[in-house]
Amino acid sequence: MPSSPLELYFPLLVQALLGIGLAIGLVGGSFLLGQKVRSKTKESPYECGMAPIGSAGERFSVKFYLVAMLFILFEIEAVFLFPWVVVFRELKMVAFVEMFVFVILIFTGFIYIWGKGVLDWSKSALTQPGSAPVAPSPNARVLSHH
Repeated sequence: MPSSPLELYFPLLVQALLGIGLAIGLVGGSFLLGQKVRSKTKESPYECGMAPIGSAGERFSVKFYLVAMLFILFEIEAVFLFPWVVVFRELKMVAFVEMFVFVILIFTGFIYIWGKGVLDWSKSALTQPGSAPVAPSPNARVLSHH
């Protein structure tokens, strides 16, 4: 058992220094050994393999923000749920009821967002009211039912 604060925190200090040293070494090695070829393609912004078009100030669909809030909601649930599970046996039934109410509230929010169609990305934003119609791509295939 460590007898002083230095002995207690020394492994943490060593791990932090090794992590920082490794990060600096890898980035520095890449900088020193890597090729420095400049081209228009390398200096253009990367957007998931697509050529960047339009301005950076384009508007996002409200669905994007609702899904982001849903993600944050479930992250918060996980943050509260893990410590609760660790001390569940000491907290008895009161804590179980409190967490049950919390999970029901989270689930109600999920059902609301699901009911609003936020999670249904198959609906095109172009078919929603207030949007301008767009001509189909010349490469688009038309399927007919016989």
